[in-house]
Amino acid sequence: MTQRVELATVMDRLALDGLVTEYAVAVDDGDWEAYRGLFTANGRADYRSAGGIEGDAGRVADWLDRTLRLFPMRQHLIMNRRVRFDLLAHDVGDTARVRADYVNPMRFETGDGDPAEPDFVCGGRYAFAFLRTDEGWRLREVIVEEKWRRMPRHRGQEAGT
Repeated sequence: MTQRVELATVMDRLALDGLVTEYAVAVDDGDWEAYRGLFTANGRADYRSAGGIEGDAGRVADWLDRTLRLFPMRQHLIMNRRVRFDLLAHDVGDTARVRADYVNPMRFETGDGDPAEPDFVCGGRYAFAFLRTDEGWRLREVIVEEKWRRMPRHRGQEAGT
């Protein structure tokens, strides 16, 4: 590879990393306009493994808006990002995939405005698919593969009961 190609690859990796971070911040902050703006016009998201829905980014953003109101505190931690640029015969490097693990602590709303204790926590892996557009890299697809979750026990409930 030439230095120019290597520099372009580094810049693309940084852009993809930034987009994954923007995704997490949009979800955690409930910024559904920003969430929608991360996707291509036909971008899709699939949250079925976590008990959610699959569909176009706008529909999924509406569902997330309604569902995540139960959790006034959310904090995605996305790590172990593995970036792959697709180099198919018809592709000149304008598509990419990122697989990344996540841990997502969230705090339930009690109904009286105070956050509940303890937290609901889940973890798993994201599969992000990207497309380079005239506006820069955008998400074509997000698939959530939830692998585990820990639900809070009710007050007074002991372990194993």
